[in-house]
Amino acid sequence: MSEAQPLPESAPWIVLKFGGSSVSTAARWAIIRDLARARRAQGARVLVVVSALAGVTDALKSLCAEPDVAPRLLAWTRIEARHAALAAALGLREDATWRAQLHSLHVLLTAGADAHDALRWQAAVMAHGELLSSALGADYLRAHWLDARGVLLAHAQPNQSERMRRLAASLDTAPDAAVSAALVRHGNVLITQGFIARDEAGDTVLLGRGGSDTSAAHFGALLRAARVEIWTDVAGMFSANPRQVPDARLLRRLDYEEAQEIATTGAKVLHARCLAPLRAPRVPLWIKDTEHPDLVGTVIDAESVSASPSVKALSMRKAITLVSMESIGMWQQVGFLADVFAQFKRHGLSVDLIGSAETNVTVSLDSTENLLDSDALAALAADLAQVCRVKVIAPCAAVTLVGRGMRSMLHRLEGLLAELGGERVHLISQSSNNLNLTFVVDEAVADALLPRMHALLLQAGALRADDAALFGPSWQALYAPAVAAASPPWWRGARARLLDAAARGTPRYVYHLPSVRAHAQALRALGAVDRWHYALKANPHPALLAALAAAGFGLECVSPGELDAARSHAPQAPRLFTPNFAPRADYAAALAAGELVTLDALHPLQHWGELFAAREIGLRVDLGSGVGHHEKVRTGGSASKFGLPLGDIAAFLALTQRQGARVVVLHAHLGSGVLDAAHWPRVYAQLASLAERIGTLRALNIGGGLGLPQRAGEQPLDLAALDAGLLEIKRAYPQYELWMEPGRYLVAEAGVLLARVTQLKSKDARTYLGVDAGMHTLLRPALYGARHGIVNLTRAEAPADALYQVVGPICESGDVLGSDRRLPAAQEGDVMLIEHAGAYGATMASNYNLRGLPLEEVFE
Repeated sequence: MSEAQPLPESAPWIVLKFGGSSVSTAARWAIIRDLARARRAQGARVLVVVSALAGVTDALKSLCAEPDVAPRLLAWTRIEARHAALAAALGLREDATWRAQLHSLHVLLTAGADAHDALRWQAAVMAHGELLSSALGADYLRAHWLDARGVLLAHAQPNQSERMRRLAASLDTAPDAAVSAALVRHGNVLITQGFIARDEAGDTVLLGRGGSDTSAAHFGALLRAARVEIWTDVAGMFSANPRQVPDARLLRRLDYEEAQEIATTGAKVLHARCLAPLRAPRVPLWIKDTEHPDLVGTVIDAESVSASPSVKALSMRKAITLVSMESIGMWQQVGFLADVFAQFKRHGLSVDLIGSAETNVTVSLDSTENLLDSDALAALAADLAQVCRVKVIAPCAAVTLVGRGMRSMLHRLEGLLAELGGERVHLISQSSNNLNLTFVVDEAVADALLPRMHALLLQAGALRADDAALFGPSWQALYAPAVAAASPPWWRGARARLLDAAARGTPRYVYHLPSVRAHAQALRALGAVDRWHYALKANPHPALLAALAAAGFGLECVSPGELDAARSHAPQAPRLFTPNFAPRADYAAALAAGELVTLDALHPLQHWGELFAAREIGLRVDLGSGVGHHEKVRTGGSASKFGLPLGDIAAFLALTQRQGARVVVLHAHLGSGVLDAAHWPRVYAQLASLAERIGTLRALNIGGGLGLPQRAGEQPLDLAALDAGLLEIKRAYPQYELWMEPGRYLVAEAGVLLARVTQLKSKDARTYLGVDAGMHTLLRPALYGARHGIVNLTRAEAPADALYQVVGPICESGDVLGSDRRLPAAQEGDVMLIEHAGAYGATMASNYNLRGLPLEEVFE
């Protein structure tokens, strides 16, 4: 490969780094060869930096702990066999140069460590993983083999222990034209090792775990490379660990500071120390997937994609130890903290996060970075106990939000903070550079907490996943098995009709009845549910009520007005009346009309008991917790006004018995926008376990709240899984009918809101797109933080290359329909379409600012 046409001396360098999984098979080496050739064909010189074969570094580290030579040489035999097998797969000769490195390792293992220089020997042994893999690669690629120790020089750092100096050394690299000139003489394609360097005495030192990334970065800085490419087993950095959060989004582009924070706070794809060398010479860094080289990756450079505050990623570090120090004597005591932190220095432990109060200081130690052992921690605690009360809290996990302008994002984090309110949060730390916000929690809850927090960030719009300049596809979209493409929304095929409707006046809601029927049919196909009731409050339009009644749905009403609408437009449909904090007259009228009334408090029976004498009624209970995409749609738990507390059931039943009333339906509804199919079987099981206490029941009503995906990467509710889960519970409790009462699921996608652009305004770094619809027309974004897709219907085929804040004409700061939306460049008069507006749209509209109510229209 290096024998190709010579390049001019001014040709740029590209550094390609490959991790252990990328150098462990012949197929991966073929990809490396092709990538190097492609870069060479682009007119660049190539320096390939490789890690050891996957698992070899760990094997070398383990054998270093063996005191006897026989086990060490047995381990060497396994390492030799592993490399020989790869060499054979690559078609290399038995006498290839990699054998020399294998012999060198054998000599070291036979001699063993000098008792006075064990760390030096360990570094020399562990370096052979990279020496072997790079020698194999040089033979295969026919590239010049470069010993990294001849180029990378480590420098001892102040207060650095001998162990850190040998096994986690630090480099100080600046661009060096002499190095570039020297390497040019070796050809166009070179291969070298990551992870290793030399110290000032010429001995081999290691750069710590993840050190190959650091090596590649330092080579890139020395050569002032056109870029450094990190090739690994994922497409780049993601908004969360994709193996824990499948809908984590690929981060297309980051600046050095953001990437540094994400790497430092837990992302494993990139070592935190590899970015510092690249920052001063402004060398870009790419992260790409070796197995899928055509996938879009992450680009890290000096340019910030957007000045708008947003969360870029959610990172997590485990094995965190907190040290809490408390003393009333620390208040205003000069030098107290200096004395305390001197103890950390003396025991070789660095402090990461800090939280302080007048009588308490709590700090975190990252055991991985500090090489923490129990003896060091015990000694520290004993010394600190001389001046304060010490409490060690472990194991913990640090969950960190990373992004620019974090302090200005706090108002968007209310849902996330509410979620954290249910956990034990030991420490909260906000970085001085305004790039991160960290919560330290018990390690046991961290894995389950991470996906919930990521989902809440998406729902709140704090993580702007719809901004294509910032975010790419989700991990699931990139790597999950292919699934059938979702059908395009109905409105795409009705664009001409919708533009005609907009010409008759806006703002205007348009409802598509075939979509309503399709959703109704999908739910009716669930075999477990005996009776469906449509929650009328979602949208009481007469045409929708008639269509759903014709599809076999009953109607769930919460007011006398809704009961009147149900009787007028769908008189044949069964009805439920489930008011909340309604006046006595509402209950009296409904009971007089023969409606089945549901209660969720003691008050009606305590004070108006005669209304319910000898009546059949329903009981709505609070199961103790709520669910949903926003705290204002969570209808369970102590913060919700809905449902009878479980502790009051006995009193409720005593009151019904006194009046001769019978509870025939037991009901729970915990929230809306739920995409987890396991939620309703859990509610079903809880209600069924309560049912035997009541004895008079004929039906269990597990509510609604069936969610629809609102953001890219969210997966639709799995109705088949929902049905299977419900059927499993039903087999155990066949004596009760099962009822459900969806609302938004049936009509949201069937409705769109048409609005017309009124004007545009630029203000600092933002551009506002004004429309004639606002929070008076569609309240959900302001009330719930709900996200609705927004499309420029007039320019539907144009590229979305403008970033807008879509706002209405109402004199309120909360009058925002969509933040940071990528749309085609708009003009006054364009028709904007707002998706998923068929539920809680027109029904919640108002005449605020005397702007008038929206128009409504139905498409058949």
